[in-house]
Amino acid sequence: MATTITNSASTQEKLVRARDAATKLALLSTNEKNALLLAIADAIETHVQAILTANQDDVESSGLEGAMRDRLLLTTTRIKDMAQGVREVAALADPIGETLAEWTRPNGLRIRKVRVPLGVVGIIYESRPNVTVDTAVLALKTGNAIVLRGGKEAAHSSQRLVEILSAVPGVPEGSVELLDSSTRQSVTELIKARGLVDVIIPRGGAGLIAFVTENSSVPVIETGAGNCHIFVDESADFDMADRIVINAKTQRPSVCNAAEKLLVHEQIAEEYVPRIVKRLIEAGVEVRGDAKSCSLAAGLDVVPAAEQDWHEEYLRLCMAVRVVASVDEAIAHINRYSTKNSECIVTRDEANARKFLRGVDSAAVYWNASTRFTDGGEFGFGAEMGISTQKLHCRGPFALAELTSSKYEIVGTGQVR
Repeated sequence: MATTITNSASTQEKLVRARDAATKLALLSTNEKNALLLAIADAIETHVQAILTANQDDVESSGLEGAMRDRLLLTTTRIKDMAQGVREVAALADPIGETLAEWTRPNGLRIRKVRVPLGVVGIIYESRPNVTVDTAVLALKTGNAIVLRGGKEAAHSSQRLVEILSAVPGVPEGSVELLDSSTRQSVTELIKARGLVDVIIPRGGAGLIAFVTENSSVPVIETGAGNCHIFVDESADFDMADRIVINAKTQRPSVCNAAEKLLVHEQIAEEYVPRIVKRLIEAGVEVRGDAKSCSLAAGLDVVPAAEQDWHEEYLRLCMAVRVVASVDEAIAHINRYSTKNSECIVTRDEANARKFLRGVDSAAVYWNASTRFTDGGEFGFGAEMGISTQKLHCRGPFALAELTSSKYEIVGTGQVR
């Protein structure tokens, strides 16, 4: 039986507290922030059993199965990894106060452009309790307050984690606020809180992102959706292509950088399509295909793809295959259907690779590597808020540097205009 969550403050009260906390956080030194993060990591490890108990409540009442249940589930190992992740963020360089540019004008004014916190960050995400900690510690490292609106399936886990973080001595009250996840009203209040919240980050499926971007009066940085493609070109090494396709599809199918679509050059399709379809099916993947792919894979269990398949982010062991005539057709297909997250070309032809890298309009474009590397940790940034699929403010893994804005500091000697 799930326990009752007691969280009596209103959304407005929490937003005001976060606004006040942001002012205090912005003044903390790097050493002070790192000390808080290390204390948070210790607190998480101290309260492993309490976190597991809260998470068990969530898992038992969620009704989720398969990959979605796995995203919700915490174990002792995952919680210890969570704490280690906090320590890794503490070890990263602090971007706040970094000088981005500095110059002196002819009139003697000295101008310096420096990184500063965004202020109050609101994040709306689904049933992954690790996101509660990852995003909170990134915000604290960069002197930002954060307002979390997690998924209802992880309500007990998120509540317990926020209580642990907030109780660490020295963390200003309101630094990490958690909104009620039992009603959509809290989402609406958060995305309409212009003046209290500086930026909203929706992290989840296409429906969530569309709702937030269409209804928010607070600036939004989109993250999450990943209709990712792999194009196997005519000069590809088949063994390499097999490894990349299987890894990108099956290593963790429920995440945004997992591959959902496979494009195969027509010059190799007769040999490669039945080969890779067989391997995908052996790996437990449901395969859908265009007419040419279905014909080439006759005798294998391939479902004819509908138009909607080319748009869909499956987030499960399912992949659609299409045969294309050229690298140009592959680029055109990807730019039409992709969510602008991560795409890959497998080829020995450098000219085709360079054309693909330049021509594909996505946040991360790979030559001979799995799309699963689009990740803050894999890029060397530490943890991340998500993968930004838009072009303004940031694009790709959304990590510490992207949680900052800038301001100008101008030093004069009495100049007037």
